[in-house]
Amino acid sequence: MVLRFNERRATEAAARFLKLRGNRMSYLKLIKLLYLLDREALLRWGRPVTTDRYFSMDNGPVVSRIYDLIREEPAPGTDPVWHHYISTPQGWEVVLIAEPEPAELSRAEEGLIDEIYAKHGKMNRWDLVRLSHDLPEWQDPNGGAIPIQYRDILRAGNKTRLRSRRWRLNWSRWQPLKQCSNRHR
Repeated sequence: MVLRFNERRATEAAARFLKLRGNRMSYLKLIKLLYLLDREALLRWGRPVTTDRYFSMDNGPVVSRIYDLIREEPAPGTDPVWHHYISTPQGWEVVLIAEPEPAELSRAEEGLIDEIYAKHGKMNRWDLVRLSHDLPEWQDPNGGAIPIQYRDILRAGNKTRLRSRRWRLNWSRWQPLKQCSNRHR
């Protein structure tokens, strides 16, 4: 199952991590925290928070579209949501320049962000890189990039094929419920 990237969801998740860290963070650390968030969401609920794609890279798993938003200049004629709220890197850090209105994330997802930050937020970026190298789904790409599929994460978390099918069904049901729950925030 491939999900369409939701830049607004990814931006809201990144902004929440940045706010928890005092509005400034190494973008490598932010990328690792976002990956850990999606990984835990997949294992718990069978769906990611950011809807990004993942790759094994030299410094561990990467949320690829978010990485592109951080590192690349927007294409002419585009207006990425990300750049309204999160700065381009200055040195190796990004800054929360405005706080997005909560529109996409559920309370449970916001709670999971807080939980991931409480567990890993005090680690520096290189400790997070070492931690991510120990994740079973990461493979050393030797300077390249190797895709990480949702099933790789589920398998690494010892989730069965039957549970994976059940989660796919739950994901398709979750979208309309998510829209309804956000209206009542």
